[in-house]
Amino acid sequence: MTEQQSTTDPTDLSSSIENGSLPTSGETDAMRKRCEIFGIEWAEDSPEPSVEAVALISADIAVRLRVVPLAVFDDGRLQVAMIDPLDITALDELTALVSRPVVRVGMDGKSFAELMRSHYGTTAARIAESLADEDSDRDSMLDHNLDAIEADDLHRMAEQPTLVNLVNLLLLEAVQSRASDVHVEPFESELKVKYRVDGVLVEQPPPPKNLQPAIIGRIKIMSGMNIAERYVPQDGHITLRFEGRKVDIRVSTVPTLYGESVVMRILDKSTQTLDLRALGMGESLMETVDLLIAKPHGLVLVTGPTGSGKTTTLYAALTKLYDPRKKIITIEDPVEYELAGINQMPVNPKRGLSFATGLRAILRQDPEVIFVGEIRDGETADIAIRSALTGHLIFSTIHTNDAISSIGRLVDMGAEPYLVASVIEGLLAQRLGRKLCPHCKEKVPMPEEIQHRLAPDELDRFDGMCHKAIGCEECGKSGFYGRIGFFELITISSQLRRAIADNKPTAELRKHLGEHFVPMREDGIRRAIEGVTTVEEVLRATQDTEDI
Repeated sequence: MTEQQSTTDPTDLSSSIENGSLPTSGETDAMRKRCEIFGIEWAEDSPEPSVEAVALISADIAVRLRVVPLAVFDDGRLQVAMIDPLDITALDELTALVSRPVVRVGMDGKSFAELMRSHYGTTAARIAESLADEDSDRDSMLDHNLDAIEADDLHRMAEQPTLVNLVNLLLLEAVQSRASDVHVEPFESELKVKYRVDGVLVEQPPPPKNLQPAIIGRIKIMSGMNIAERYVPQDGHITLRFEGRKVDIRVSTVPTLYGESVVMRILDKSTQTLDLRALGMGESLMETVDLLIAKPHGLVLVTGPTGSGKTTTLYAALTKLYDPRKKIITIEDPVEYELAGINQMPVNPKRGLSFATGLRAILRQDPEVIFVGEIRDGETADIAIRSALTGHLIFSTIHTNDAISSIGRLVDMGAEPYLVASVIEGLLAQRLGRKLCPHCKEKVPMPEEIQHRLAPDELDRFDGMCHKAIGCEECGKSGFYGRIGFFELITISSQLRRAIADNKPTAELRKHLGEHFVPMREDGIRRAIEGVTTVEEVLRATQDTEDI
């Protein structure tokens, strides 16, 4: 697998899409005052564009000239909203294109972007349609087998201005939709595009199939990949600027039966919450976590499947733990977000830097706290355990279904049970569920099919009522907005420590969890009763931890 990173300067996403960054609040205030001087109206709220007006301007023109049509007056004049109503060049071009007088209205950047996205539908799909219609010669060429398309042709197609705009729009809409991933999936007769929003894939209007080589080629160019190599997986990286902030995108391609499948992981630090309370931890759980991370040495593990928020939780803990008097070093694959004041090391297997070799080097850096991105093998487990024995506080993640199973996982990797018992201080398991949108959630009688899935004692606590996702403009009609963690935390008592040292089976270890232990499902049920999430989300997120 090849791994490359684009060395070009970060692309300003909103600039490349809208011919200039969305203005800051200060710039908006200045523009508003200039509009007052020139007698240009300013829209204080987001008006509802008429169907007749929207039909006059295609999505690609609206994006390029940074205009949104609002209304057609009785005398034939077209009213448009503009971020910069004093852009005479755009105004003149638009007047020529629509063949009628144009009336300008000023608007702030956020309202403008939302108006464009809402009332043009999926603008990326619209531009894709117009691009497909513009060049019949290219269409006929792309209908041929992908193997017949030369690298030079791919470069030429991928650099077409409208194609560049299309890919940028896909990324813009993904960021605006709070997506964590963008999936571009080739099939025999279509090219599917999906956004993962709040942990669930949402299919988008697909671009034309015959644009597949150009779209994927453009993504590979942006991420610094080899555009001519289509038969081996590749990894790349894109850095964008969106509304004044930096957005990092990790790109992965794999060859499939009908072309390369692309997944782009969006790492937008502005949307990342590195606060344990905001992640959904209750007060008592947070107090216990505070005690754990304050320990001078030992091993603390966070466990769960891929995508359950383990790294985010540990980032929040490290951020809370940070003190300039302490040396904190991480080794990660990859480094997802930069943490202020903390030394972060990315693994690089191609150069011989694995978790194990990196951890050995870190120990020579005189750290107090070490974060190992993941314990994957016996060598890493052994070094982490021995590092904890020599006075270091070690944080790491491991893949198991529940907290207590991580003990058996370490032993299966070859760790000695008595050493595990000596260093282990805390085990935290977690899952992520979708949070109900506070603007539209409703309390309704609990459906029978949900009642049958709850235990009698759980059902009694709901009094026959539960919260339901409805859907509104604020949440994009999904009924959910954001995600929340469901947790279970085990602190190591003396009885449990002895059982671990004696290499007792997991079923025996469960007997020593103590009366204050709260299982993950119970934590989720509490959130559902509070109306933070739905019962269905709790059951979905914790189903693999039931009856363990």
